[in-house]
Amino acid sequence: MIKIVTIIGARPQIIKAAALSRAIKNKFNLAIEEIIVHTGQHYDANMSAVFFDELQIPQPNYNLNVGSGSHAKQTATMLTGIEEILLKEKPKAIVLYGDTNSTLAGALAASKMQVSVVHIEAGLRSFNKTMPEEINRIMCDHVSTLLFSPTKAGYDNLVKEGFKTDTKVPYNIDNPKIYHCGDVMYDNSLHFASIAEHKSKVLEKYNLKKDNFVLTTIHRDNNTDIPERLNALFSALFEIHEKNKAAVILPLHPRTKKCMDEFLDKSILEKISSSKQFIICEPLPFLDMIMLEKNCSLVMTDSGGLQKEAFYFDKPCIILRAETEWVELLAYSAAVLADANKTKIIDAYNNFVNHKPTYPKLFGDGHAAEFICAELVKHLV
Repeated sequence: MIKIVTIIGARPQIIKAAALSRAIKNKFNLAIEEIIVHTGQHYDANMSAVFFDELQIPQPNYNLNVGSGSHAKQTATMLTGIEEILLKEKPKAIVLYGDTNSTLAGALAASKMQVSVVHIEAGLRSFNKTMPEEINRIMCDHVSTLLFSPTKAGYDNLVKEGFKTDTKVPYNIDNPKIYHCGDVMYDNSLHFASIAEHKSKVLEKYNLKKDNFVLTTIHRDNNTDIPERLNALFSALFEIHEKNKAAVILPLHPRTKKCMDEFLDKSILEKISSSKQFIICEPLPFLDMIMLEKNCSLVMTDSGGLQKEAFYFDKPCIILRAETEWVELLAYSAAVLADANKTKIIDAYNNFVNHKPTYPKLFGDGHAAEFICAELVKHLV
């Protein structure tokens, strides 16, 4: 049996980890022992702890309780904690997801201790190194031993950066193996969609009608912390809501709530607050988010994960960023980059109302986690 340490810290990573934990429990429980480390990067109970219960993920073996702070402070505290755990547990590999500070800290700690790094969601690039996430994902990829890309574009990015396609066993940090394996989040969406249909009451709670509301999330600091961008986003959202009689639901990230109170024009805030169909709510459980994704007319987001999930459920997406790591969505016109430009956001909405995109199967067959587990067993012995 091989021992792996899984690092999670942000809400999307907790959700992604559910797919791998489920595959281990159902098919690899005699071959893989998983130790889960929660860095505590997301410390709000509504955005973290509840997901372990809802998604039936094993409770973390360790919680570093890092909380908020600067990038340097967060990463340094995580490095210290992860190093101590790796010394104690002596795993064959550390499994990392995505591109957060938790990912970076895990990659640095493990690589310096000669523990193999497994990166799930490898190869994704926005080609904007001013984004902290871009630095994190590049750094993690280049110290990894096994790299699992959810898309062909991600795989091709790795090849362009010098990763070889014909490496032979044994694999290590100097001789890594790259894969195009499909997306563990697609695994999860298929698995949890039917469960959400029976368990979630979010549509009834907020009186939302199928295909008649816009699902929105805003959380990135370059959108929330810059008053001009924040006001442009909410002005566009309210105009779409008002002119099109479209309900809007916005599960609110704590950062966004704070910045709305501080930076948002009082007239916009008053209009939003007085509208019964512009719904601002607390962060929602994953099953509720799945239901909203399945039943909305359109998604507007600065989240990387939600862009993909919109695609899974055949929903157009307006990306509130200047770039995206999910370039396939743009290639099939299923998503549009609008940044925080009010005109672009409104034009994109009007275009999607009149032109429905196509949604080919880009993210695998729903068994990516099982494939990853099989490769871990094969190559980490």
